Amino acid sequence: MALLFAVGYAGIIFEEFLAFSKSGVGLLMAVSLWVVRTIGAPSTEIAVSDLTHASAEVCEVMFFLFGAMTIVEIVDAHQGFKLVTDNITTRKPRTLLWVVGFVTFFLSSILDNLTCTIAMVSMSRKLVPASEYRKLLGAVIVIAANAGGAWTPIGDVTTTMLWIHGRISTLQTMKSLFIPSIVSLAVPLALMSLTSKVNGKGLDSPNVLASEDMAPRGKLVFSVGMSALIFVPVFKALTGLPPFMGILFGLGVLWILTDAIHYGESERQELKVPQALSRIDTQGALFFLGILLSVSSLEAAGLLRELANYLDAHIPNVELIASAIGFVSAIIDNVPPITATMGMYDLTTFPQDSEFWQLVAYCAGTGGSMLVIGSAAGVAYMGMEKVDFFWYLRKVSGFAFAGYAAGFAAYLAVNNLHISLPSTLSQVPFLSGS
Repeated sequence: MALLFAVGYAGIIFEEFLAFSKSGVGLLMAVSLWVVRTIGAPSTEIAVSDLTHASAEVCEVMFFLFGAMTIVEIVDAHQGFKLVTDNITTRKPRTLLWVVGFVTFFLSSILDNLTCTIAMVSMSRKLVPASEYRKLLGAVIVIAANAGGAWTPIGDVTTTMLWIHGRISTLQTMKSLFIPSIVSLAVPLALMSLTSKVNGKGLDSPNVLASEDMAPRGKLVFSVGMSALIFVPVFKALTGLPPFMGILFGLGVLWILTDAIHYGESERQELKVPQALSRIDTQGALFFLGILLSVSSLEAAGLLRELANYLDAHIPNVELIASAIGFVSAIIDNVPPITATMGMYDLTTFPQDSEFWQLVAYCAGTGGSMLVIGSAAGVAYMGMEKVDFFWYLRKVSGFAFAGYAAGFAAYLAVNNLHISLPSTLSQVPFLSGS
């Protein structure tokens, strides 16, 4: 299975050279891995049970992805993002890079990084015409979304998993990981600002939305759409149901709203949900499905647990283990390593909010930025901007690694010097609970 995964992974990496769609390769790899898993399992029933369990988790992510992409597409169709892009007046490439980076960073701490990436890449298309610079801007969005999601329990699936299982608490995580996370973004931004693609005179092209009027009641659609995305963690906290139910609830509300406000307007059918569904990136979503199913097969076969045990046996301290988890996350997605890590170490080994769990949250969250297929945000960006693996490896991975390493060092410094966010945060009711 490891060999088959390596071959499929190579097919995805060399997509441009082989002229095969990475979505097709990903789906073929996923099914092949599960066939091998079925043959090697003690019984077919066990393999089918594993696949059923894995499919449930994968479908949760896919439903969430389709829901978020559709909401963003509806807002985009109504030119709702003009409310944001019109307020970003700078056209200097370097300044725009920093502005978009920090807007994404803080937005991702409230939304999850996948939703944030989809929304921000859509907005970047309204600010910058298709170019090498726009690809770099999209890469900054990926780095910023992963960094922003790492310091709050609701910003990234890995921190959410650790939070739900009692490994980390809300306030302590925010206090400990805010500085490392913002460093992991600031360092790549500073380095990218020195490159020729960014260090130019400015973008001569005006805002591509400048000549387009917002659709009727576009502000209302924007407000409801963004509220639907932000409401997802609130819905989860209130009901205990998984996030995809919250996103589907928001989509249902927006669907009814757009049907109502455009009732009888036959010339505006493109503003309704059915047309939005036809425009979302289905090919990219199917690639994401293939990757998730492939990784779940490795997890079901116990290969990821074996990897975790190997790290435990051969790496001498917790800092290096956590750092290694970050590198593994860049290759195979961050959820399986986190799952395996929680299975290996319980709260008696490392108590809640110990250095180990905080580092794991940081490393798994930000480590995925080092490769474009290392995070859900990267995979979404890859599909939306048609970026290939090697372009990202050449142009971005070095910057992302520098940020990852700098943030890691910042955490160790913060932990030793006891520097954190102001203690007044503890007075905020939502943050004071675990």
